[in-house]
Amino acid sequence: FTSDTQGWAVGPTGTILTTINGGINWTAQTSGTVSTLNIVRFTSATRGWIVGNTGTILTTTNGGSTWTAQISGSTSNVSDIYAVSSTQLYAVGTNGTVWITSDGGNNWAPTAYGSFNTLNNVYFTSATQGWTVGTVGIVYTTNNSGATWLRQPTNTTNALNGIHFASATQGWAVGAAGTIVATTNGGTTWTAQTSGTASQLNGVYFTSATQGWAVGINGT
Repeated sequence: FTSDTQGWAVGPTGTILTTINGGINWTAQTSGTVSTLNIVRFTSATRGWIVGNTGTILTTTNGGSTWTAQISGSTSNVSDIYAVSSTQLYAVGTNGTVWITSDGGNNWAPTAYGSFNTLNNVYFTSATQGWTVGTVGIVYTTNNSGATWLRQPTNTTNALNGIHFASATQGWAVGAAGTIVATTNGGTTWTAQTSGTASQLNGVYFTSATQGWAVGINGT
């Protein structure tokens, strides 16, 4: 959502839905693809991106009235995308692929960070500092806009599916078997927190240093 009323949702077989009344009504938009679409991100009411399977990256400059395919340079599935700005974006996916663009997606550079583990989520706190999480408990960080990535120790081998930072130093990652790990020093060290559930957690979001939510399967 870009406001209380305007939002988009995406899903299988190229599905894109949009609302202008806070979700009371949803209208289909034409994606031009049959690929599963995984994530939609907007930086304004008109400028947005969608990523999905088989290297799918779509963009719009008119609120989704039309969606245009961008060349990802890969057939790997794209799990997540993060927009630092309308020009600087990062996407992650299978086969350890990180896609980077500095021109709004006119040119995407798919790069491998040194592992073939699937990457599930990516989050940046500034134009240079970011993190990505994935299978077997991996957390990688960059402090140079993705030029290089450094693995951080999490002391878990459970897959991590979501990550969010409340500040440049304080963050959380969640994943399989109710896993929650937290850091107060930018990921130099990660410490397990007790979630109280064994359900897989898929996403985490904080609105402050103390208030946050994690969501997952079985209605968790």
